[in-house]
Amino acid sequence: MARRVTPPAVLAACWRLLRSMRTALVLLLLLALGALVGSLVPQRINSPARVGQIFRESPRLAAALDNFQLFDVYGSTWFATIYVALLVSLVACLLPRTRALFRNLRARPQQARELDGFRHHAERAVPADPVAAIDRAERVLRRRRFRVSRTEGTALAADKGLGREAGSLLFHWSFLLILVGAVLGKGTGFTGFAVIVEGSCWTEAHVNYDGNIREGRYFGEDHTGVQVCARDFEDTYRESGIPMDFVTHAELIGSDGRFVERTDIRVNHPAEEDGVRFHQWGFGYAPVVEVRMDGEPIFSGAVEFQQDAPPEGVSPLQLPWHGVVELPSVRPQVGLELELWPDLNAYLQGWRTGEFPPATEADAPFLFYTAWRGNLHADLPRTPGGLDTADLRKWKRSIVGEGLTVDVATGDPASPGAPGLTISFPELRQYTVLQVSRDRGVWLMLVAAILVLAGLLPALYGSRRKVWVRAEPDGSGALLEVGGFALQQRARFEEEFVELVEELARAPEGERGKVGAL
Repeated sequence: MARRVTPPAVLAACWRLLRSMRTALVLLLLLALGALVGSLVPQRINSPARVGQIFRESPRLAAALDNFQLFDVYGSTWFATIYVALLVSLVACLLPRTRALFRNLRARPQQARELDGFRHHAERAVPADPVAAIDRAERVLRRRRFRVSRTEGTALAADKGLGREAGSLLFHWSFLLILVGAVLGKGTGFTGFAVIVEGSCWTEAHVNYDGNIREGRYFGEDHTGVQVCARDFEDTYRESGIPMDFVTHAELIGSDGRFVERTDIRVNHPAEEDGVRFHQWGFGYAPVVEVRMDGEPIFSGAVEFQQDAPPEGVSPLQLPWHGVVELPSVRPQVGLELELWPDLNAYLQGWRTGEFPPATEADAPFLFYTAWRGNLHADLPRTPGGLDTADLRKWKRSIVGEGLTVDVATGDPASPGAPGLTISFPELRQYTVLQVSRDRGVWLMLVAAILVLAGLLPALYGSRRKVWVRAEPDGSGALLEVGGFALQQRARFEEEFVELVEELARAPEGERGKVGAL
């Protein structure tokens, strides 16, 4: 007759399966494979543009990947199921082992019936009565850090090495904490980038990241409102022109408007306020540009310029930086493509010889500008820092140096109040790029990592050993019978057992025993 399958029986079978360490290892492997897929397939939260490109170029493939939630692996149902099952499996495995460890810590070592059946067994005659011999054996074992139980007058049971099991459990519990810390930190935190020009302030709020932010799945938009004011930015270069150090001299202002501190933010030396950390990430140039129409200002401010990654061994001062200014109020509309050269001498020598000399600081910077006229399509989205020239025609190209004003139409020097369209370059500033992040699980993961190491050492180098000693009358002395075995590192215990037997057989006046290792 077939056994009837009932829901309680199914639940019991599933629970037994989850309590298996083999199941936990399989789930860990599946989790690693899921993370591998998440790193190979573009994710919506990190690369929405690449995901959109796949949908445009391969709609069928994109639809198949989307059906399996591969564009959002870490937020998918199947990944969350594996993760939760792994946590439950680890807890189900560790709880019984932890209870067993506490029972063993409270329990006394048990006596054995026959000692000659153990792998390690020895007998020695000692010149002392059985009680005195057992007393000396107890002192020797305790010096070697054995737990000793003396249930009979002339018999001992001892063991040590529970630190191995405790270390193994500590390692696995710490690994569980790492998994919880990863969910807590990444799931409820965020990482973004703040671009701050010298002399200006930036507030930690979602709208101020300009799209350069990644928020965790369970982040509740609880931004702090902390302000960072960049008083000054300082970069230093080696004689070869390679950047050596860059630091943001900043002030931190709390969400309540109170001044917190002045701090220097540099690489590997972040600032922190209200749980948010500010790391130095990058920097660039932000020349102040003023544009006037018949003497009336129509644009004024620092423009954040971008630069392609310079080749290895080339200073950012040796290559141009690019920016854009759009003037939709002018008729016809005008767009200015700007090219900044921070060092005039580097530009002139590079123009003559094709090789740019090293530069350690900006010197006589100037701007090339190319003016375009037509329809800017200012109402359409576009790539930051780029100018859509599809409906524009090139108008003028000329140059303006720092502290000068020129007429856009002619390129001739002009005064700020001159009629026509003029462009001025009052000063050159720099901007800093800070990585802003909050991770509530970082301290939990740090503690867990320390505990992992603390548990790994005894788990790898410790071993469980048990020893029994009996003494029986033998003429004018006693006959010591010693038995023992080791659950791990048996070859090492063989040497330890020989030393222990010889020490137990010594005369009382020569007893000095060595302390054993865990």
